Amino acid sequence: MSRINDLINKLCPNGVEYKSLDKIVSITTGKLNANAMVEDGEYAFFTCDAKPFKIDKYAFDGEAILISGNGSQVGHLNYYVGKFNAYQRTYVLMNFIDSIIPKYLYHYLNAYLKVHIDENSKKGSVPYITLPMLQGFNVPTPPIEVQEEIVKILDKFGELEAELEAELEARKSQYEFWRGELFKKKYNECKLQDILTIKNGRDYKHLNEGNVPVYGSGGIMTYVDSFTYDKPSVLIPRKGSLGNVFYVDKPFWNVDTIYYTEIDESKVIPKYIYYFIQNQHLDRLNIAGGVPSMTQATLNRLSIMVPSIEEQNRIVNILDKFDALVNDITAGIPAEIELRRQQYEYYRNKLLSFEELCHE
Repeated sequence: MSRINDLINKLCPNGVEYKSLDKIVSITTGKLNANAMVEDGEYAFFTCDAKPFKIDKYAFDGEAILISGNGSQVGHLNYYVGKFNAYQRTYVLMNFIDSIIPKYLYHYLNAYLKVHIDENSKKGSVPYITLPMLQGFNVPTPPIEVQEEIVKILDKFGELEAELEAELEARKSQYEFWRGELFKKKYNECKLQDILTIKNGRDYKHLNEGNVPVYGSGGIMTYVDSFTYDKPSVLIPRKGSLGNVFYVDKPFWNVDTIYYTEIDESKVIPKYIYYFIQNQHLDRLNIAGGVPSMTQATLNRLSIMVPSIEEQNRIVNILDKFDALVNDITAGIPAEIELRRQQYEYYRNKLLSFEELCHE
């Protein structure tokens, strides 16, 4: 930070000039439909999803910033160098003026564009980007030397996070492998219906607000003042995201898109059921052509190996450690990633705050 301060004091002590985005970069959009991707394409294809797909032809070649123009990822940015193509609602920023480093602009947009979009969207509607929103967005343009130093610092945080993300993916693969191995062993076999009862959820809209979580297939939806069940249970989606299995050991309410389970704890530990169900990859049991769905009868027929309670505890303890390492935001790699993100945002906000140059 001291070098940045020295550069600012030397090169722009009275502030920096702000320019509208359309004065520092060309702004266009792609021309393709979102479903134009191909599985084995040679080039990156940017849509309004966070990560690019693949495509077999390109329309752009060079250094670019891609902005998702609508959808759940509206305002998401990608920085890319090379040949690529883009969806018609993805904004493509290229041909940067000489006094702007593209990666500096990427970091600045990443810090402030989303707030700008939210503030300028119609209230009550799903946020989306219009061309005037981008054209009129103002960007500070400090001297190149200052931009270079900012990019160097912020890119370092990005590199550290990328290393941690790669480590996390490796650990997730390792976790899934060992979970699969643990459930391969032969024990007493029975059907799921022999050790638990699957029950439907109910609507919650007649209830008052409270501190009991309401679960749907996507997770916690809201909080109410009553509960469906107050013993350890595994919640299994009936519709929607079938892979979202939840273990709950406190009172909860669940809606009709997700089942809850009453488990015979004399035969099986609820957490053991949770890990077993996770290992089943429930998406494969989908019976619907539209919204994924799964029947209670299908779940009841699932075969499960049930070892002794002592062996179940051993398996749960092993998988708890793996789970904390790859999923717990307060521990393990996810906690480290969250810390790096917070550091990045803290320094990004400090580094990108400039006084505007006053013209007399």
